[in-house]
Amino acid sequence: MSTAPDLIATYWTIAGQVQPLAAPELEASPLDFRARVAAAQRAGYRGIGLMHSDLMNVRRKVDFATMRSILADHDMQHVELEFLVGWLDDDAAYKAVLKDLCVAAEALGARHLKAGPDMQGKAWPLEHMAARFRALCGRAREAGTDVALEIMPWSNLRSIDDGLAVVTAADAANGGLLLDIWHLARGGVPYADIAKVPAQLLKHVELDDADAEVVGTLLEDTLDRRRLCGEGALDVAAFVRAVQATGYDGPYGVEIISTAHRQLGLDEAARVSFDTASAQFAC
Repeated sequence: MSTAPDLIATYWTIAGQVQPLAAPELEASPLDFRARVAAAQRAGYRGIGLMHSDLMNVRRKVDFATMRSILADHDMQHVELEFLVGWLDDDAAYKAVLKDLCVAAEALGARHLKAGPDMQGKAWPLEHMAARFRALCGRAREAGTDVALEIMPWSNLRSIDDGLAVVTAADAANGGLLLDIWHLARGGVPYADIAKVPAQLLKHVELDDADAEVVGTLLEDTLDRRRLCGEGALDVAAFVRAVQATGYDGPYGVEIISTAHRQLGLDEAARVSFDTASAQFAC
C-alpha cells in the first residue's frame, strides 16, 4: 500500500459553474478565492491551481500579498498557474499571458506554469519548438518557477516521444513534461511509455478518469465528460504505478472537468475529487 503524495486541486476541479474556453468573465470562477482555498484544505489538498482568467479576476479584488497570506494560512504548499499557448509563434496574446503568469508566479511562489502544445496540430520544426520552449523556460526561471508541457491527442505533441523530443532538445533544467492520464488514454499512449521519461523531465502529473469511449468530440469529452478517479474505465492505479516507477516524487494534480462536477457544491467537489484520487495510491 502506498501513501498518497500531496495533491493539487487544479483550477477546474473547484472552480464551480464556469464555462471552459469561453470569455474570461465566464471562465473565471464565481466562487470566492478564500472559500476555494479553505475548501481545498478541508478536503486534504496541499495545493491549488489558477487559470489566467481567474487569476486576473481575483487580482481585481485582492493583491498578491493577501493571496499569498490566504494560501499560507491554509497550508497550501503548491500553486499551479495556467495556461500558456501561442508560445510557438510568440503571439501578442501569449506574451501578455506569460507576463501576467510570471508576475504571479514570483509573487505567489508558484511551483510551475502549465503550457500546452499547438492546439491546431500544426507541424513545427523540432529546432524551432526547442528554441521557443527554451525561451519560455528562461522567462519562467527568472520568475523562480518551472514549466510543465502537456501532451494532448489533438495537438502537434500527441505522444510521449513527441514531448520528449522537444524538452530534451530545449535542455532547460526547469522545463519538462506534464502527463495527464486522460490525454494519454485518449491518445492511445500506453502506460509502458511513461518509463521513457527521466524523472528530472517529468515536471507534473494529473489524475482523472474517463468513459471507455469518447463522448462527442475529443474537446467535448475533455471539457464536459471527465470522471472522478476510479469511476470511469481507465486504470488510474496502474497509471500511478507507472509514474512512480520513474522516480517521480512530486505532487499530483486532480483535474476533474465535467458538466456534472461543475454542478456540485464547493465542499463536495473538493471532497469527492480528493478522496477518489487518494484511493488510487492504496491500490
